[in-house]
This record gives sequence, structure tokens and C-alpha cells, in this order.
Amino acid sequence: MILYDSVGPNPRVVRMFMAEKGLAMDTVMIDIMRGENREQGYLSINPGGTTPALVLDDGRTLTEITAICEYLEELRPEPALIGTTPEERAFTRMWVRRIDLSVALPMTLAFRAAEGRPMFESRTRVVRDDAAGDLKMIAHDGFQAIEAQLSDAAWIAGDRFTLADILLFAFVEFGRLVGQPLAPTMYRLSAWHERLAARSSAKA
Repeated sequence: MILYDSVGPNPRVVRMFMAEKGLAMDTVMIDIMRGENREQGYLSINPGGTTPALVLDDGRTLTEITAICEYLEELRPEPALIGTTPEERAFTRMWVRRIDLSVALPMTLAFRAAEGRPMFESRTRVVRDDAAGDLKMIAHDGFQAIEAQLSDAAWIAGDRFTLADILLFAFVEFGRLVGQPLAPTMYRLSAWHERLAARSSAKA
């Protein structure tokens, strides 16, 4: 298998997931800052132009970070990062979906509309720049909802470290870089972030 990688929160999720699994594979870096992901060479591999992309041994290309991580989990079930029972897998997937919709999507759209506009407006459709503020607040509200539900649990899905933690961590880190950091009053998420940052996979 070959992983097509780049900068950005989405590829980082897969790298961290692989690091937690102890997985290694051939990797090709795609320079998205230069627009290499929009060139024919990469588009012949992934017509969507997104990263990461995992080319399987049979030559087919798997994209979307959740699909890639679920595939890797089935290849190497231990340590379980999605779950070992139907209930564990369901709750992990619930949290992944919540994070995707309430944090990752509005944060990404806000970045593309504002700070990242010079890079993205010639490559893909972006929302109006005056919508960026509202999108940032939607992402903030998403963080606030997660903060309220964390309680005293060590990890997002409870006592288990999962894909949900990896996904949220990648976007918390991305948010810090693009002007969308955690609010100082989010004490539980800040403590959670410190715990996760101490893991070796956080360097992936």
C-alpha cells in the first residue's frame, strides 16, 4: 500500500492512527501549497484532489479519513481505536460524526473563506468572506458542546482512547494555527489536549 500524504489536519489523523497501531507503509508527500494535488499526476490517483489517499495493493484508491482508518483497523485490530464490540464502535462513530459536523467542517470552511482564501479561491468554491465569522462561531459552539459533555472522562468516548480523540486533536491543533484556538475557559478540553499531546503519536 502507498499513502499519499500532505500537510493539514486530515492527513495528520491517518498518520496518528497509524502511529498508534504501529503501522508503517510507503508514503508519497503531495505539496498542496504548490497545488500538486490539482495536477494531473495526482488527479489520476485521486480525482477528488484531496489528501490523504491510500492506494491499496490491488491498485484501487481509498479516500476519506474515516474510511481509511476503519480499513486499517480491520487490517490490524489491536490496539482497538474504533472498538471491539458493536457498542464501542457505535459510540466511537457517533463522536467522529459529531466532531466532523460540529468542528471540522465549519472550521475548514471558515479557514477557506478567510485566512486560507488566497490559496483556495482559485482551486475550489469557497463561501463569502463575510460568512467566516459565523462559521468560526459554529466551530466554537461545537467545541463548547464537547467541553460540556466531557465530564471527568479521560477521553472523548469515555475511558477508551479512540479515533474520535485523534480527529479532534488534529483539528484543535489546526485551529491554533489558523486563528481558531480553544477558548481559555474550556478547561476540560485543555486538560484532554495536554494528555493527548504527551502521546508519541501526537508527533506524527
